[in-house]
Amino acid sequence: MKHIVDIENWVRKDNYKFFQGFANPWIAMTSEVECTEAYASAKSTGRSFFLYYLYAILRAANEIDEFRYRDDKNGNVVFHDQVDIITPIAVPGKTFYTVRIPYHKDFDTFYAEARRIVTSIPEDGDPYETDKRIAEEGDFDVILLSAIPKLYFTSITYTQYRVGHSMDYPLMNAGKAVKREGKLVMPIALSVSHAFVDGSHIALFFEKVEHYLKASGISPTK
Repeated sequence: MKHIVDIENWVRKDNYKFFQGFANPWIAMTSEVECTEAYASAKSTGRSFFLYYLYAILRAANEIDEFRYRDDKNGNVVFHDQVDIITPIAVPGKTFYTVRIPYHKDFDTFYAEARRIVTSIPEDGDPYETDKRIAEEGDFDVILLSAIPKLYFTSITYTQYRVGHSMDYPLMNAGKAVKREGKLVMPIALSVSHAFVDGSHIALFFEKVEHYLKASGISPTK
């Protein structure tokens, strides 16, 4: 469910109005998170490590209010009670197909539905059908995560539709997990609107992602 924000009585009124006129009010950051336990847990149970960190990222975003503010297609600032995640999935012989996976706080419920969705992709679908549907509806109640599991990176630059056109939801990329000092770490890049999100919220986001990547954090009872 979404709620229209009364900007004049909103705690981020000054922040939003300051960045509203920027050609690009978005900030991008890349950092690492430890994923030793999550990777080991996924491999020992025969589960997808990709879906493990997809869950951790989506849960972290849903637990930070600032990651759920949006500008809708009518020009309103809105707040969503919950956001889902969209992610491109490789399609053999083609490029990819973007799927939308609903948020469930319970990991087992999330994993089961996510697994069903990513293994039921149409062979001849439009790779941007999900993105187009979200843009048409205009609520943008999602975050995006693209995975590049064969590449370790330290920064990333995102595309922008056109000058003066803000991106509509947080964009993220996850890279190759590498060993460092006996631990497994992976880079996560994100781009978010500074009108809604500050550095402290980004720091909290990375802390939460790392927490939920711990084997104990994946448990639905946590």
